[in-house]
Order: sequence, then structure tokens, then C-alpha cells
Amino acid sequence: MTDLALYRNIGIFAHVDAGKTTTSERILSLTGKIHKIGEVHDGEATTDFMDQERERGITIQSAATSCFWKDHRLNIIDTPGHVDFTIEVYRSLKVLDGGIGVFCGSGGVEPQSETNWRYANESEVARIILVNKLDRMGADFYRVVEQVENVLAANPLVMVLPIGIEDDFVGVVDLLTRKAWVWDDSSDPEKYELLDVPADMVEKVEEYRNKLIETVVEQDDDVMEKYLDGEEPDIDTIKRLIKKGTIALDFFPTYCGSAFKNKGIQLILDAVVDYLPNPTEVKPQPEVDLEGEETGEFAIVDPEKPLRALAFKIMDDRFGALTFVRVYSGKLEKGMSILNTATGKTERIGRMVEMHADERIELESAQAGDIIAVVGMKNVQTGHTLCDIKQPATLEPMVFPAPVISMAISPKDKAASEKMGVALGKMIKEDPSFHVETDEDSGETILKGMGELHLDIKIDILRRTHGVDVEVGKPQVAYRETITRLTEDSYTHKKQSGGSGQFAKIDYTIEPGETGAGFEFESKVTGGNVPREFWPAVEKGFKSMLGQGVLAGFPCLDFKVTLTDGGFHAVDSSAVAYEIAAKGAFRQSIPKAGPQLLEPIMKVDVFTPDDHVGDVIGDLNRRRGMIKSQDAGPTGVRVKADVPLSDMFGYIGDLRTFTSGRGQFSMEFSHYMPCPKNVSEEVIKEVQERNEKK
Repeated sequence: MTDLALYRNIGIFAHVDAGKTTTSERILSLTGKIHKIGEVHDGEATTDFMDQERERGITIQSAATSCFWKDHRLNIIDTPGHVDFTIEVYRSLKVLDGGIGVFCGSGGVEPQSETNWRYANESEVARIILVNKLDRMGADFYRVVEQVENVLAANPLVMVLPIGIEDDFVGVVDLLTRKAWVWDDSSDPEKYELLDVPADMVEKVEEYRNKLIETVVEQDDDVMEKYLDGEEPDIDTIKRLIKKGTIALDFFPTYCGSAFKNKGIQLILDAVVDYLPNPTEVKPQPEVDLEGEETGEFAIVDPEKPLRALAFKIMDDRFGALTFVRVYSGKLEKGMSILNTATGKTERIGRMVEMHADERIELESAQAGDIIAVVGMKNVQTGHTLCDIKQPATLEPMVFPAPVISMAISPKDKAASEKMGVALGKMIKEDPSFHVETDEDSGETILKGMGELHLDIKIDILRRTHGVDVEVGKPQVAYRETITRLTEDSYTHKKQSGGSGQFAKIDYTIEPGETGAGFEFESKVTGGNVPREFWPAVEKGFKSMLGQGVLAGFPCLDFKVTLTDGGFHAVDSSAVAYEIAAKGAFRQSIPKAGPQLLEPIMKVDVFTPDDHVGDVIGDLNRRRGMIKSQDAGPTGVRVKADVPLSDMFGYIGDLRTFTSGRGQFSMEFSHYMPCPKNVSEEVIKEVQERNEKK
């Protein structure tokens, strides 16, 4: 039996290029897991093991690994920073108990850090902060701390202060012990000295130490009273209260260092052990019924309870399909049969492995608190619950965003066609934000995803990993349709010649709904003109038509149908008749209700050097962008804007051209907005031409 108090399930997350993967490498090196340190920029990082990751120097998939520090077992997940892969961050946070948020010392709180921080807040994950890259030009620890307060509205609890900055950064002062950790220039993490606080920092250290203790004593009234009477709590009490406040998300212990130069990593590992929760100290996962409603029961982290586990990631590699599983309660043993509540089918557990990036160690069993991978599960997908056959239960499932961009692909020959089907099947299982559809009219395969880079990498994986050569069409935007005015109407469905007839009459209003409300249905029929048992059929009929708008065949959003009256026939009326009537009503009334095309608007965040700000803003305006804000930083300016997705294709090439390769940007879906008339006409014309070709 392992002691769960010695477990830490943590994730490392941040913006692109803040140094997450390098931090993971240093942690593995320090804890003795790897001996040669791999560098991201050389394409050698242990946790970046996909070809696409090594070439682009970015993390695409979350890599899982485990190591030991001071007798504690750390299960670490290194997550991607790029916005197109936030799904990986989101699902990792779902199964973690704590996290390390890495911020760049010069870049500060960047756009993706905000998104990841928001996800972590929603998942109520306790975090510590590492301000990394303090050896870089323009690094400023105090400015980043300020940004954490202002941009993230979080409360950073400063635990260390940097000694020197940029090229002169040599170490940190630990505020609790008042000891200076100073490393030499060898980049060996073990080569450091514990010295007294440098004379020129004594005042600052005392100021920040007092601030730390004042914040921490608020966690306990008794300790606070003694402190106000002049009695400072001992180190153990302070540490206990820091842990309490960290788990309650009242503050976030904040550290600094340079992962690349191996400075400051020991203190981060100590903080993980001291302040982040073990699996028994976080809120247990709620269990839900088949409708998704909470039952009031929880998956208590205890090996003796019935099995509850969540599959949070599927990965296909040379050994077969791997299903990453977080065990919340009970035990998982080789050879046992379990129930998948999503499919209602049982599965037998074959091989179980513990992951170290892409190496694996065979296991006989796993227990509550473990994160492991199971080899060769057939019908399990991301978000499925695996549980005890005799005592079934479902854990709260994950919700994934809808894709905003699509692209048609076609295999170059028949052999490629067969391979493509199998490859896409595997890729869909791995990534829930990636969808594949077949266009019934043209027979084309349509890929749908979260952004251009997302689909680019999927096609790259198809070609290289699966050896499928495909031709790629132009990216298509996922437009939507809605209505702009209230319409009252009536529709009668009648088929009463010979045999059993069909009759259904409905009177209804169709009106625009709130933005983001989706489709709503209400019945105000009184007096039984449309019997209550047929109301769901009317709703079902309207719902079934939502996928095909009248303007250009895009899905319909944000409108409300109210059934006001109608008529029925004692013999000929049936649920089917009312469903057909609702479908006819949709086709008849939507064109009268001022149909309108909606386009996806992206939240765009551009970083540019000072001398190119005018070019960037001018270009965003040309792309119909609405500039929201400009924030000047030490190394450049961040411009935030809302821009229609259709005008953002190929943006990275243009941005690099007029910023001499120094500009960066990220974007994520924000909301849908009505299309201007000229854009709308263009889109409808394009769709009609495509349909004619088919």
C-alpha cells in the first residue's frame, strides 16, 4: 500500500515559449530520472517526443511522467502552450490536483497564460507560480508579479526574491529561511552555496518577508492574534498555513529562477511537496447520473472504495492504443473486468504501464491517486468513466468546445483512401476537439478543428505518422445562421387519402433569442388543441432542422420557437405527424424571419516590437478587426483585438513580414457576430457555386 500523502499529481502549464518543457526537463534531471538533459531548441526534449513537436519546438500533446523528490512521488504532465491545443491543457487540469504556472520573466503574463489560468480556476486547481527566464534581456520579476495581480486578478505570495537580473542573475533569497541560494556558472543544479542575504537586499527581504507572514496568518485566527501581539509563528506553522491558503486558492506561492541555467528548480520541487495538495486533500469528484445530473455521491480518494477512474487522454503509438487513466477511488488490477458507463460495455484490463514520456514500465496494479496508461482498450474515449461492474457510477464528463474551422481533404489514390479512414479514426479518439465528417453530396472528407495550426499539424501527422498522402482544400470558416425578427405563422400537415392518415396543425411564433442561448422551445398551448404528449415531437421536428439553415445551409443558432395553438385529429394525429409539421414550419417561416449569416470572431493577441505597432494596427483594421487595447511592455507592445476568422488566414506570414520575423500572435474563438452584407453575399455565392459543382 502506498501512502497517498506522499503523492502529488501536478501539471506544468504556460504560454508558448515561457519554458514549461525546459522546466519539466530540469525537474526530471534533478530527481534522477534522466541523465542527459535534452533541450527544446535542439529538438531533444524528453517530453516532446513527436516529430512535429521537435521540429516546431512546441509541445502539442500532454506528456505524462513520474519521478521522486524527498520520498514523494510526483506525477507530472507537461502541457502545450499553443492556443490551438488548449484542449490538452483543459483535460489535463481536469485530472490534476495541483499545477505549476510558468511565466516568462520578460514576456510576463501572455495571452495563453490567461486562458490556462482561467481553465485552472474553473477546475479549482491549486497552483504555485514560477517566473522563469530571469537570465533573459528585459526580465523583471517584480513587474511579472504585478501583472499576475492585475491581469489574472490573482494573489501572488512572493516566496523568494531574485539576486541580480538578466546576465547578473545568480540565485534567489528564500524569504522564510532568510538564506541566499547562489549557483555557479557551470549550469549544474547541484553546484550552489547557501549564503547570508546580500547586504544591499536586507531591507527588501524583510519588507517582503513581513508581507508574506501578514498574508499567511490570516488563514488562522489564533496564529493571527499571537502575531498581532508580537509573536511570530514558527516555520512549520507558516508552511502549514501557506499550504492551507494555496489549496483554498487564496494565494499562489510565487518563485523565480532560470530553468535553462538550472537555477531555482530545487525550491520549486520543495514547494510542490510542501504546498500543493495530495490526492486526498482536494475536493472529491462528483458522480452524475445518465442525464448528467449530480447524484450527491462523490468518488472519495480511497483504495478500499469501489473503482472510479476517468480516461482523460487517448494516444496511439507504436505499441498500440494507450488510454491515460486517473484512478480516483478503488484499485485497478491487471486482468480485472471493468464497466465503461458511457458505452454500457465491459472491458478487460490487459497491460497497464506507468509512463515516462514515451518509455513505459509494466505494472500489476494501480490505486486511487495514480495516473497510469492502459494498453489496448477498445471502445474507451476521452471523458469516459471506468468503474466497478457491481457498483456503477459516472464521473462528471468533460465538455469540449466546437470547432471553428474546416478543411476538405481527399486521398491521392485508392490505397491511401483505405489507410486514411483508419488513421483518422485513431486521430479522432486522441483529440476530442478534432472532428471528421464526410460531405454526402461530394464524398469529400472534411476535417474540423480549433485553428489553422491545429489542422496543419493534423495533416502533417496523417502524412508522416500514418503515411497517407492527401490533397488539401482551402480552409473553410464555420459560419452560423440566425434570424432577426419575430414571425407568427401556422402550418398544417395533412395526408388523409386512403389507409391511415396523418394530420397535425401548429400555430407558433419564431423570434430571435439571446446571443449564445442556442435553440429554445416553449409551449403555451391551453385547452388541449395540441395534446401535451405531442409537444416533444414538435420540438424534435424543429431541432432536427437546426443543422441546415435556409441561406447557405449552415447550422442555426439563437432563436426561440413558441407553440401557441394548433389542431389535432382524434384518429390521424400522431407524434410523427407533428414532427413532420414542425419540419415544414421551419422551412416555411425561417425565410420570413429575416435570416442572417453569423461569422466566428476570434480574440486575437499580437505581440510586436515598438517600431511596428502602426503596421500591426493598420493591418488588423484592414482585416475588419476591432482594436480592444494596447499594452506597452519592456520588449514590445501587446495589441488585443476582435477579428473575424475569415480574415485571419495566412496571418502569421504577413505578421512576420512586417515585423522582420519578431512578431507573435495567438487567437482563440470568442463569439459569433452578424456578417456585413457584402461578406454575407460573397459566402452565400461561394456555397451555391460549390453546390452546383457537386
